[in-house]
Amino acid sequence: MQEFIFSVMERFGYPGLLFLIMLENLFPPIPSEIILPFGGFMTTYTNLSVGGVVFFSTIGSTAGAWVLYRIGALFSPQQLERILDNRVCRLVGFKRGEVEKAVSWFEQKGSRCLLYGRCVPIIRSLISIPAGMAGVEMTRFLLYTVIGSLVWNLALVSAGAWLGASWEGICKWIQLYSDAVVWGLVCMAVLFLLGKLVHDRHRIRKE
Repeated sequence: MQEFIFSVMERFGYPGLLFLIMLENLFPPIPSEIILPFGGFMTTYTNLSVGGVVFFSTIGSTAGAWVLYRIGALFSPQQLERILDNRVCRLVGFKRGEVEKAVSWFEQKGSRCLLYGRCVPIIRSLISIPAGMAGVEMTRFLLYTVIGSLVWNLALVSAGAWLGASWEGICKWIQLYSDAVVWGLVCMAVLFLLGKLVHDRHRIRKE
């Protein structure tokens, strides 16, 4: 994967960077944690500039986020609820009406989620889908996506440029950050499911 990323960026420059970052938003296994610091490092020995790398990577991030937004917009809360209304989902505590509640919450807090979510691995890509489902206004969606992406891209590109040939050092810290996010999400999901199971058992006993 790294060899592919390096060859595309070194051969195509800014267009290659834009393409890779757009793909990274659509397919999270392609890591921006490598693309952006390496792009910063490239500014130390090519004609690429930090400003240019940040600019084109932000365009790529926004383009990928827009595609996921449009995918989310294809599904209404009612359609997703019908998809999730099966035995497996009911066993883990899913109830009809919860999707609409989640979408309603996102409509109220969506702007803040979009802004902060763009700086969190994994979530930074997936956050665009519920935004599309909730019908977040396109202008507001693009504004917060650009701002959040700009912060993330600027931080990683600047770090890569500052570290120079030692740019891979930032990848280790970002990987630790990503791992912490993943484990945090897993723990939250487990606690949520346990809480629902305890609540449901308590309600059943009362009835």
